[in-house]
Amino acid sequence: MAKKHLNEFQLTALINEALAIEAQAAYDAGAIGYMARALTQATIPHSKKEGTEFVRKNGNFTLTIIAPSSIGLPYGSIPRLLLSWISTEVVRTKESTLIMGENLSDFMRQLDLTPTGGAKGDITRLRDQSRRLFSSTISYTYAGQSNSWQDGGFRIANQSYLWWDEAKLDDTEVKRSRVVITQEFYKELITCPVPIDLRVLKFLMQSPMALDIYCWLTYRMSYLKTPIVIPWGALQMQFGADYKLTRQFKAAFLGHLKAVQVVYAQARFDVLEQGLKLYPSPTHIAKRLR
Repeated sequence: MAKKHLNEFQLTALINEALAIEAQAAYDAGAIGYMARALTQATIPHSKKEGTEFVRKNGNFTLTIIAPSSIGLPYGSIPRLLLSWISTEVVRTKESTLIMGENLSDFMRQLDLTPTGGAKGDITRLRDQSRRLFSSTISYTYAGQSNSWQDGGFRIANQSYLWWDEAKLDDTEVKRSRVVITQEFYKELITCPVPIDLRVLKFLMQSPMALDIYCWLTYRMSYLKTPIVIPWGALQMQFGADYKLTRQFKAAFLGHLKAVQVVYAQARFDVLEQGLKLYPSPTHIAKRLR
């Protein structure tokens, strides 16, 4: 369960980063990235889960992830960084076969990860989470009015070839890793990608919930026309179904929202007893820059 909040030192660093981000727009900094729309409406697990099925709800929208029992469900920040990298590369190149860096070190630098081995090292975590993500099947259902509904689904990849050898981090002679995106996920990305600032994504990477809040908030602001109050119970189902008590989720959510607000100050909202009230606000990536 993701309960960690930022300490004062981290928050100060976040403020400094926010000032730097404000000083140079994402477009000018070459930092515009993307995330799949379906994965901003409901998200993957924050922490390791037992079992092979994970469900999250956002109003009438339900996201379900199913993984092979021998591999397990993806979780944490790394799958989110992978999804952002994939989404950004697909939108940028319009290609469905993506080369994952010239070598392992190069790819990890793109994700802002450190090429360290061992049981808890980033190499081990990246290898594990890549297998979990690329082996999973994602489906969604939207229940409309008058007993109508819409179903869809996709795997992230048709094929993935991960040639990652810790002993050959910088060896370009080793066959490069690549992933072949499924037609369904490719269409999802090309049709409706959500623009994000990659500098923010990498800076918030220690908190999966903060990453989710940032992506969701900038997407929600892209179409919000009138103020809306979202009940805490609904937000809990979307972001933190792991919390047994809504008040526990609310405290955790507000801690992460505080960090997001530092780097996305344009987002306007009020914290109410019954829920979070959102007001129409600029998206974090200005529409004229897309």
